[in-house]
Amino acid sequence: MQLMWLSGPTGRIKTISITSATIIRAALGLAIFLVVMGFLLNLLGLRIAVEHSPELARSLGGVTTESEQIRMESIYREKLDRMNVDLQGTIRELKQLESIKNKFMEIASPPGFKEKGTQKTDSLGGPFVPLDLKASFFRQPLDMAFNTAEQDVDRLKTVVQTMQTQWTDQLKWLRALPLGIPVGGEFRYTSGFGIRNDPFTHQLAMHEGIDFSAESGTPVLATADGVVIRSGWDPSFGNVIEVRHAEDYVTRYAHLRKRIVTEGDRIERGTPLGEVGSTGRSTGPHLHYEMFRNGRLINPIQIIPITTG
Repeated sequence: MQLMWLSGPTGRIKTISITSATIIRAALGLAIFLVVMGFLLNLLGLRIAVEHSPELARSLGGVTTESEQIRMESIYREKLDRMNVDLQGTIRELKQLESIKNKFMEIASPPGFKEKGTQKTDSLGGPFVPLDLKASFFRQPLDMAFNTAEQDVDRLKTVVQTMQTQWTDQLKWLRALPLGIPVGGEFRYTSGFGIRNDPFTHQLAMHEGIDFSAESGTPVLATADGVVIRSGWDPSFGNVIEVRHAEDYVTRYAHLRKRIVTEGDRIERGTPLGEVGSTGRSTGPHLHYEMFRNGRLINPIQIIPITTG
């Protein structure tokens, strides 16, 4: 096919032959032009996105600028620092919890049992339970891993704080019960609760407490937190002190050489109340210790087990 037209004042006739080869060359040239223009436009658009919209650039081509990388590293570093601070705080709370637990065990464990429980041994055992590493930090995308780690730290912190509150309440309750030993030094357990031969009349009589034989002047200690409700002299008990504790417990300390607390004093477990003596109806230096609950006399051994072997 040919196209013909007149050109110029001379009326010259120009012709163009349109063949299939001409059409192919034109189409190929147009295609190359469009590809090159598309590449240039895409490169220009990506550059604009990188500079002005880093999030769009990452979604288009996974590309980040140096400033964006620095910003992301700063965010991750802040998250790590925050988690480290939280973990350090949780570690401190765990140490406090361990301290509370040790105090709890010190109060709750009867004398003699603590020494037996501290012996070293290599006899260990138990089933092997492997750790579940399915949620490992390194097996997740970075953002998800950080979120999971932060949630784990928060959960751990919440659990530790809850446990600390519970153990503190339990310790406070335990300290308020008369579970301690009332003698702050060496002693011998010389007389139990119940029927015995009276040391003066040698007749059967009721002994309403337990006796701790110790050297005169040995400290006499409060067996629990409480309030002193009696501090005075009694013909039978000599110098005597009584303390009211939680859950309507009352303890009595008799035959003291000296009293160092007065009525109305608030005392804590282990507070010195006086000194072992032999005042009142006594044959020698010892502490006579009695215990009541709800106004009824009870055997102190039921509350403070004394081991002899």
